[in-house]
Amino acid sequence: MVTAVPSPPTLTGRTARTGQIRRTAHPRATAVRHLGPNWYAPVMGTAIIATAGAGLPFGAPGLRTVCAAFWALSLVLLVGLLVARAAHWIHHGGRARAQLMDPATAPFYGCLSMALLAVGGGALVVGHDWIGTPAAVALDAVLFTAGTLTGLTVAVAVPYLMVVRPRTDAASRIPSQVSPVWLLPVVAPMVSAALGPLLVPHLPAGAPRATLLLGCFAMFGLSLLATLVMLPMIFARLLTDGPLPLALTPALFLVLGPLGQSTTAVDKFAGAAQGMVPAPYEQGFAVLAVLYGVPVMGFALFWLALAGAMVVRAHRRGMRFTMTWWAFTFPVGTCVTGAEGLARHTGLVVYDGIAVALYALLLAAWTVAAVHTARGLLSGRLLAAPRPVPAGPAPTTARTR
Repeated sequence: MVTAVPSPPTLTGRTARTGQIRRTAHPRATAVRHLGPNWYAPVMGTAIIATAGAGLPFGAPGLRTVCAAFWALSLVLLVGLLVARAAHWIHHGGRARAQLMDPATAPFYGCLSMALLAVGGGALVVGHDWIGTPAAVALDAVLFTAGTLTGLTVAVAVPYLMVVRPRTDAASRIPSQVSPVWLLPVVAPMVSAALGPLLVPHLPAGAPRATLLLGCFAMFGLSLLATLVMLPMIFARLLTDGPLPLALTPALFLVLGPLGQSTTAVDKFAGAAQGMVPAPYEQGFAVLAVLYGVPVMGFALFWLALAGAMVVRAHRRGMRFTMTWWAFTFPVGTCVTGAEGLARHTGLVVYDGIAVALYALLLAAWTVAAVHTARGLLSGRLLAAPRPVPAGPAPTTARTR
C-alpha cells in the first residue's frame, strides 16, 4: 500500500504576493543595516573646509567659489545621511538602540549635532553667495536650533547612559576603556558656542541678541569644563596602558576639536560683543580672545605633533583605513579657524602662516579620507557587518638574538 505524502501548500494569490514581498522587501534598508552615527563625520569634515577656507588671509582666485561648492556638498551629504539614518531606525530599530547603549558607539551621536551646526554655520559664511542671505539665515536658524538641542541632549544623555549601563568584568577596567571618542558628546555644545554668534546680528536688537550671545558663552563654559575633566583621563590612559589600538589611533586628533573650537568661539564672542554688551565686558571678550586663545593654540599644536607621531607609528604597524580617519578633518579645521581669529586679534603673521599650513593639512586629510570612503562604499566593505574580534592575540614569532 502506497500512502501519498501531501505536498507542502503552495502560495497563491495574496499569500504568494506576501511571501514575495517578504523575500524582497526593503532591499535598500539592508544597505543601512550597519550605518552608525559616526557617518556624520564626513559631513563635518566637508563643511569645515568651506568655513575655514573663507577666513584664510589671502584671496586666491576662485577660492570663495570652491568653498561654496564644499558647503553645498556638505548640505547634500547631510540630507542624504539624515534619510539613511531614519531608514536605519525604522528598519533596524533594535540595532540602532543597541548602538545607543554601546559605550563605543553612543558618543558618536555628538556627530549628528555637530554636522547640523557645521552645515548651518557654513550657510551664513559662504552659502549665502549661492542661496541668498534670507535663505541662509533661515537655514542656519533651523539647523542651529536643531543642532544645539541635539547637542545639549547628547551631552547629558550619553554620559548618563555610560554611567548607569551594566558593566561586565572586562568593561569595568575603566582606564583601558577611556578613548578620545568620549569627547564627542561634550564638544557639541562648543560648536554651538562658536557658530551661534554668527546669528546674533540677524536677531532683533537688545535682549534677543544679548541672550543668544551669553547663551553661547554658557555653552562654552559647559563644554570647556567637561573637556577639562576628560582630557587628563585620556592622557593618563595613554601613559598607563600604552598606545590606542591601530584602528582607533586617528581618534587622537579628536582632542584638537575642543581646543580649536574654543579658540574660535572666543574670537566670535569678541566680534559679536561689539556694541552688544555694556563696558567693561565688551573689552573683556576681546582680551579673552587673546589671553585664552594663545595658550590653548599652543597646546593644540603640541597635541597635533604628539597625535601625528602616534599615527605615523600606527601606519608603520599596518593601520588600515576606517571611518576614524575622518578625525583628521574637522578637528584640524577648528584649529584653522582658531588661528585665523588669533591672526585678526594679534596682527601677527605667524598665525596667518599657521592657518595656511593647517588648511593645507586639512585639504590633504579630506582628500585621503574621501577617496578611501568612496572606494569602501563602492566595494561594500564600509557598510558590511563588522568583523568578529579574535578571541586571543595572533601568534607571533620573535628572534632571540
